[in-house]
Amino acid sequence: MNEEQAKIVALQALTYLAGNPSALQRFFDLSGVDGTDLRLRADDPAMLAGVLDFFLGNEAQLLEMCQAMDMAGDAPGRARRGLPGGNGDEWS
Repeated sequence: MNEEQAKIVALQALTYLAGNPSALQRFFDLSGVDGTDLRLRADDPAMLAGVLDFFLGNEAQLLEMCQAMDMAGDAPGRARRGLPGGNGDEWS
């Protein structure tokens, strides 16, 4: 998955996150990011990678997000590899 495709998947995950207050608060608590920072950096590949990491760290939440967004269960992991720090060839 190339970076643009990965960003689309991550933006879908961010959309889900923004619409789920309890998950959003947990993301804020775990990441130290606040709402302003998230809005300002919503198109930053590193921030999007963090959103995917958040979901990838909790399988139940990941599957819930994938189902809600009509996304294949392996898409977030593949997308994460296409973003900075994901060990994709384009970032080595």
